[in-house]
Amino acid sequence: MISYYFEDTDFLFRKKTLNNKWLKLVAESEIRRIGDISIIFCSDNYILDVNQQYLQHDYFTDIITFDYCEGDRLSGDLFISVDSVRENAVEYGTEFDDELNRVIAHGILHLIGYDDHSEDDIAEMRSKENYYLSLRELL
Repeated sequence: MISYYFEDTDFLFRKKTLNNKWLKLVAESEIRRIGDISIIFCSDNYILDVNQQYLQHDYFTDIITFDYCEGDRLSGDLFISVDSVRENAVEYGTEFDDELNRVIAHGILHLIGYDDHSEDDIAEMRSKENYYLSLRELL
């Protein structure tokens, strides 16, 4: 089950049903099942606190993924900074919704097991993000 939460933000996410259908498609395409996934939309300051408290990182980021997966069941928490997503959309010249969907896909890909530590990993992650974003447009 996918649950949505909001911390320290006025942002409202109105596309839950479409998002759930899309993420189920992503999971099934990677031979996985949706377990308990929490998507927490938050502010830059909130995600900075999470980053400092749990990861000992002292910087802003657009997403932090905590993986609780077991077997083929995807479970975890995706903390998404709406502020950073807005800034990234401007920086990369894309629409906010497109950037938000990319960040959500990025978090789900981490739960599936993809990494972004090396240049090759980053290229593979970006390719997967683009593929799954194209599938979302078909729903």
